[in-house]
Amino acid sequence: MKKTKILLGSSLIAIVCLILVAADHIDAPAVTGNKSDITDVYAFQGQDSNNMVFVVNTQGLLSPSATASATFDEDVLTEINIDNNGDNVEDLVIQAIARGNKMYFFGPATPNMTGKMSTIKTQNASGKVKISEYGETNVETENGMKFFAGPRDDPFFFDLGQYSAILSGTATGFNNPGTDTFAGTNVLSIVVEVPKSTLGSSSTINVWAETKREQ
Repeated sequence: MKKTKILLGSSLIAIVCLILVAADHIDAPAVTGNKSDITDVYAFQGQDSNNMVFVVNTQGLLSPSATASATFDEDVLTEINIDNNGDNVEDLVIQAIARGNKMYFFGPATPNMTGKMSTIKTQNASGKVKISEYGETNVETENGMKFFAGPRDDPFFFDLGQYSAILSGTATGFNNPGTDTFAGTNVLSIVVEVPKSTLGSSSTINVWAETKREQ
């Protein structure tokens, strides 16, 4: 499911048994088509079972030619919110913001404020990574965490044509296999892997991602 507010794109997922995803490639007019538009949020257990991986994808439907020139907006803060006590209010945040050719990460840390407004947790800097160009893969490890930022193939599969046929009543279900509407398109991804021990002691967490533009 996805919630969007003025100047804020937001995707919400609940993590139960450590894997769930949320996706939405069509957002509200305030963010559709711009660099703050979130397409997907993923959260899953890392290859190291002591870690959790969080992925926020933005700027969907990029063609290969558009991907080569796509950039992160330095005025947009990407924030991963983590609720570890079930009250649907963020207890921890992981923040990412681009500066030049690097993405800087902060947290997991207790936010200075909750809700629509945020301040960057500069006192909780956790690492940085060179933003990968199209065709590159730059991964950095700092403070027991791993970081990536850059273009990636859109991992979300959706058969839009068949979905439209179902809605119009000309089809009764999806085909197997279906046709991937997003095949050949890319997104800009922010990926961070963190130790589970930094997320609290709860076995279930709620996660949502937001993009917030500097005011």
